[in-house]
Amino acid sequence: MDVLELIDKLDDLIHNARAVPLTDQVRIDREAIYELLDEMRSTIPEEVKQARWIVKERQEMLAEAKREADRIVSEAREHAAREVSQQEIVRQAEREAERVEEEARLREREVRLGAEDYADEVLGTLEVNLGKFLEAVRRGRDRLQGKAQLEEERHLQLHDEEQVAMDGGHDE
Repeated sequence: MDVLELIDKLDDLIHNARAVPLTDQVRIDREAIYELLDEMRSTIPEEVKQARWIVKERQEMLAEAKREADRIVSEAREHAAREVSQQEIVRQAEREAERVEEEARLREREVRLGAEDYADEVLGTLEVNLGKFLEAVRRGRDRLQGKAQLEEERHLQLHDEEQVAMDGGHDE
């Protein structure tokens, strides 16, 4: 029997006891009371043991639940930290990519402008050299034309002299 049943039995025993006339007191069988008390004493330690065991089990379950909750929270924090870390890595990579891209644009512009300046310089030098070359060609052509004209004049003069010599020999 458990303690509550024994308390109910004690309550019934008091409730059904004979009243002492002219008082609020009742007569109870002493032996019956002692028997119930002995049963309670023997039952209470067992129930206390069970209650202690239940409390201990409950505490262990709560401790396990707390450990599990702590583990889950810890994992969640680690996961969040990894996510933040990965996001930061991505942000840093994006910033670095933007920096490299901007540097490449600046370098490309610098190279392009340098190439344009170099090409202009080369073309200017070529223009000067071509001008000198054309002048040399003109002078050469002029010389050739001058020589050709002298040759032509000499050739005509020789031809005229031959003509004169041929004509002069027939007139006499």
